[in-house]
Amino acid sequence: MSEPVRCDWCGTDPIYTAYHDDEWGVPVYDSRALWEKLILDGFQAGLSWITILKRRDGFIRAFDGFDPAIIANYGDDDVERLMNDTGIIRNRMKILATIKNAKGYLEIESEKEGAFSEFIWSFTGGEIKVNRFETMSDVPATSPESEAMSKALKKCGFGFVGPTICYAFMQAVGIVNDHIVTCHRYENNGE
Repeated sequence: MSEPVRCDWCGTDPIYTAYHDDEWGVPVYDSRALWEKLILDGFQAGLSWITILKRRDGFIRAFDGFDPAIIANYGDDDVERLMNDTGIIRNRMKILATIKNAKGYLEIESEKEGAFSEFIWSFTGGEIKVNRFETMSDVPATSPESEAMSKALKKCGFGFVGPTICYAFMQAVGIVNDHIVTCHRYENNGE
C-alpha cells in the first residue's frame, strides 16, 4: 500500500505525518484549545514545528494544562521554574508573553464563554478560507487576515503574535485550508 500524498512540509517523520493527517488544518472552535495552539505557535517562532510537537506534553505539564486562569496569575517563581524546565523551550520573552496572553484571553472570554473563538474566527467571517495552492512554495507566510489578527491581538495585550505566527496558527486550526490541492487532506480538511 502506497503512502498518501501529503503536503511537503511534513516529510516522512511519523510525528509530523500524524500531526499533518490528524490535526493540521482541522477546524478548531473551542476557545481554550485555540488559545493553547496560539501559545504553541508563539513558542515555535524561530524553531521547527517538530521541536514543539516533541515537547508538547512537556508544555502541557509545565503550563498547568494550559489553563489560562492559572497562568494569568504566574509570578516570578513560576517564570524561574519554567526557565529551568528542560521539557519546554526556555525563552523568558516567550514565557512572559504566555502570561500576558493568558490575561488577554481571560479578558476576551469575560465577555461571554466562547468569545475568544468568535474573535479568532471573525478574521475570516467565521468561514474556512480555502486556498488552492499547488506547491508549498505558493503558500504565503502571511495574509491580510493574519495581519489583522496580529494587530487585534496585540491591541488586546498579546505577545508573540506577529502576522507570520498568526498565519501559521490559522493554518494549524483550520481557519485557512492550505493543504496543497494534491494532498489527501485537501478535500475534506478534517471536517
